[in-house]
Amino acid sequence: MHGYIPRDLKAILVRDLGRYPAVAMVGPRQCGKSTLARMLASQHAETIYLDLDLPVDRHKMETDPEEFLRRNAAATVCLDEIQRVPDLFGLLRALVDEDRRPGRFLLLGSASPALLKQGSQTLAGRLAVRELTPLLRHETAQKIALPSLWLRGGFPGSVLAGNDAASLLWREDFVKAFLERELPLLGFRVPAATLERFWRMCAHLHGQEMNLRALGRAMGTSHVASRHHLDILTGTFMLRVLEPLSANLGKRLVRTPRIYLRDAGIVHALLNLETENDLAGHPVRGASWEGFVIEQVLARAEGWRATYYRTAQGAELDLVLEKGLRKIAIECKASSSPAVTRGFWIALKDLGIREAYVAAPIKAPFPMGNGVEAVPLDDLLGRFG
Repeated sequence: MHGYIPRDLKAILVRDLGRYPAVAMVGPRQCGKSTLARMLASQHAETIYLDLDLPVDRHKMETDPEEFLRRNAAATVCLDEIQRVPDLFGLLRALVDEDRRPGRFLLLGSASPALLKQGSQTLAGRLAVRELTPLLRHETAQKIALPSLWLRGGFPGSVLAGNDAASLLWREDFVKAFLERELPLLGFRVPAATLERFWRMCAHLHGQEMNLRALGRAMGTSHVASRHHLDILTGTFMLRVLEPLSANLGKRLVRTPRIYLRDAGIVHALLNLETENDLAGHPVRGASWEGFVIEQVLARAEGWRATYYRTAQGAELDLVLEKGLRKIAIECKASSSPAVTRGFWIALKDLGIREAYVAAPIKAPFPMGNGVEAVPLDDLLGRFG
């Protein structure tokens, strides 16, 4: 579907398959994992691809998987939707321990609890894990205009649709299929209508502090049920929980995590925003841009610790990145003439940050004083390699 768009992960996967006995590629449904795996398989003759969503392929891994995998020991075996047969992890560990030759298994999964929790424990030291996101700005800059990527999100079926109406329809169908078909296949037993309502509430709260008790009251359930719903959506790569920065600064810090839907297009679909004009006049616009920028940055800032900062007195930074002794602050403003508040400058002083950017939908960078730059998203992403 989108093989013409270069994916950085392709080179990383090839590298990892040359180093590790097993490599896992995880990410949401419809983001391109299978396409990328088939692309790799087509370029390497000794590769066997099994889609465990298909009964015929799943049967091979449920009847006598050991015999099948031993018979094809010379090949790289790709197991797509590995969480459908979780008992395989123990067998894979035994086979890897017998022969730790690199590139034996490529595992694809759409749910982090099943793959990362069990797989990382069972295959500890034998497994490299990589996440594939929907399409990102740095991958699409030559093909897709920034406003379109922001409005439609990065799922290929949405962003490559013929028009905005077709894109919205694709995302609405994605949400329906995810709730009614995909989650039951992953073993989650929450009524689709209940989780859809929770998901829509999260879209309205996009970028705000997470209050599970308030969400539970609004849903007519408990905060325990809200936590379960939240865990499902984070575990299937639909939601991100951004933790607050914790520091001993002698100030009253906000210690409640913020929630973001990870794909801007899904935010807009759940709020029924079809066009750029619809988004321009909606209260979620600023938070939508904030979440969009955060996802783009975190996909590039591998190895950085990410938090947000806010004090009870109103000092605030949307994103604080830390790696070694380096610290970067990013503020997100969905304006062609961005301005920051006094709380932004106080926050920089509180944390002693000297490298700070204001990410805005502008055409060229410009200084804002005290070493702070307002920058287009492309410029900001370029600072992370």
